Amino acid sequence: MNELFGTLSDGTPVHRWTLERGGARVRVLSYGGIVQSFEVPDGAGWTTDVVLGFPDLDGYLAHPEPYLGAVIGRYANRIGGGRFTLDDRTYAPARNDGPNSLHGGERGFDKRVWEVTPVAHGLRLSRVSPHGEEGFPGRLAVTVTYTLGASGALRIAYEAVTDAPTVVNLTNHTYWNLGGSGHTGGHELRLAASRYTPVDADLIPAGGPADVAGSRFDFRTARKTGSGYDHNFVLDKGLTGAAEQVAELHDPASGRTLMVATTEPGLQLYTADHLSGPFFPGAGIALETQHFPDSPNRPDFPSTVLRPGEVFRSETVYAVSAA
Repeated sequence: MNELFGTLSDGTPVHRWTLERGGARVRVLSYGGIVQSFEVPDGAGWTTDVVLGFPDLDGYLAHPEPYLGAVIGRYANRIGGGRFTLDDRTYAPARNDGPNSLHGGERGFDKRVWEVTPVAHGLRLSRVSPHGEEGFPGRLAVTVTYTLGASGALRIAYEAVTDAPTVVNLTNHTYWNLGGSGHTGGHELRLAASRYTPVDADLIPAGGPADVAGSRFDFRTARKTGSGYDHNFVLDKGLTGAAEQVAELHDPASGRTLMVATTEPGLQLYTADHLSGPFFPGAGIALETQHFPDSPNRPDFPSTVLRPGEVFRSETVYAVSAA
């Protein structure tokens, strides 16, 4: 189902699409590719929206920084110093996080209107990011496909091609609250990650990956998330051709469990300690599947370089169940 959700100041219409399958109802906006809502039942059959979202377009326009539910690009996470070198040329993407470039710059993919085409059990979103947009090289053609599986799992598949060497790191910035309300510090998280990337004061990786053993970053056995996390975890499986399960988030109060599978080598855990406005710190948890932050400046990290003739592909699946 497609309906008008609002209109931008320049007159551009924003539409909302509703997908229903397997007991789940998901609403997606053409603005930012935003997952506005994800409604699923608990063990008793009571249906609740388990992601953070605004009820109208004005909410997203007035509060852009949380990136609620949006497609993030060209480069998810941070590029240190707002610059990188590729093939002996230096590029300076927009700095919008102190000295760093964050989530694609001042006007990343989260603030663009996407072309939406219905597909079987889902939607295909597409747009072309022109050469030089937010300081990134190359004309990048991107598609993001949302589909609901027979059991209600949400699959997000990304593809991108370029006409010049560039860097690409795409993710989705949905915040999860499996209880539908309240603080998420009591959610229990398990991550298949034996290492994480320590960061400096600007949240740029400092040194190489560190062992999680004996630290507050050890989620190999499920435990409460608490707060104070905005860190990339190095997934044990590495970069894979097919999505593999890497995370399990459980809410004891509602009985809901979120399972995350991905092809990506990293996952950013953000406990939303800086949420404000209509939301409060800790109202949601973001599990952003990705390549590592600042990879364009770190040849020791998995590469985010995309060249002409290559196809960037990535897939993440979010499945919610209830006991």
